[in-house]
Amino acid sequence: MPTFTLGIEEEFQTIDPETRELRSHLSQIVEGGRVTLHEQVKAEMHQAVVEVGTNICHNIEEARTEVFHLRRQVMELADKQDLKIGAAGTHPFSRWQDQPITPDVRYDKIVEELQEAARSNLVFGMHVHVGIENREIGVYMMNTLRYFLPHLFALSTNSPFWEGRETGYKSFRTKVFERFPRTGIPGYFHSASDYDEFLQLLIKTGCIDNGKKIWWDIRLHPFFDTIEYRICDMMMRADETIAVAAVMQALVAKIYKLKSQNLNFRVYRSALIKENKWRAARYGLDGNMIDFGKQEEIPTRQLILELLDFVDDVVDDLGSRHEVEYVLKMMEMGTGADRQLRVFRETGDLSKVVDYILAETSHGL
Repeated sequence: MPTFTLGIEEEFQTIDPETRELRSHLSQIVEGGRVTLHEQVKAEMHQAVVEVGTNICHNIEEARTEVFHLRRQVMELADKQDLKIGAAGTHPFSRWQDQPITPDVRYDKIVEELQEAARSNLVFGMHVHVGIENREIGVYMMNTLRYFLPHLFALSTNSPFWEGRETGYKSFRTKVFERFPRTGIPGYFHSASDYDEFLQLLIKTGCIDNGKKIWWDIRLHPFFDTIEYRICDMMMRADETIAVAAVMQALVAKIYKLKSQNLNFRVYRSALIKENKWRAARYGLDGNMIDFGKQEEIPTRQLILELLDFVDDVVDDLGSRHEVEYVLKMMEMGTGADRQLRVFRETGDLSKVVDYILAETSHGL
């Protein structure tokens, strides 16, 4: 039985406490973190982004401890630079045109190739790795788990504003990121060799130089023995990150359990799953998604409750019942996008929205 280890990466905004604009940390947070956090803190393409990642965690409790610790640490490092740390999928009003790119050969190559799509990609996500030692099972997982991506994404939606405008989407981050090639819901692969041949073809023909240039919403990691979920917006509260990561781990464990009992979960076309992803981006928890089995629209909240029922028989083995049940609290209080919009409706002031994001980012720490 695999251990279903966890690794969680969070991308934070570095914010000026006076103007509430994004402000470059000039890699000083990363340099300051080298002593205490070593390789767990990284610069990203834009200088107002800082990424932190846990070590390999053997259960959700370890992951919780690390995520909370890393948030506290990165806030302390930011404080020393007179900056604040915010957790949301986009900044409510800062413009990408004003944000410098981190000097780095890798980022230079991406900007040279992708041009404005790269320069404007000022978005913040949360990635979760779940350990899968067998690549054949990993490809099976990737095929199967695609169905659940819109449900997870709906819970994470936290980017309703872009450059000072209300976009009408609960996640505009995903619309910005879709300008990149090799994003979105992946296609179906028949086997690990089928997947590897696809990657090799892209490398051989100069489309990519390595498998990390595949930016799908879920991928079998090219270098680690993990399934990597990449669809989620950066969520405000550490508790929200942990809850969604716990559900992601539980889904892997449940699909593995079914397969080991010779029970297969039905695999659906990417084009159908994309319909649900669009609905999740537009409406978050408040819309309907398609139940492909019943061939009808069902309220998204109801489908998420069904998802919790689906994984219920594995969460105690994983020790994650408490974390998974936090999803009920998330549905009660609304997603980050819902809460941002609520503050904006009450105040009409996007600076107050930033203040709310900052307060929620440190909630419970």
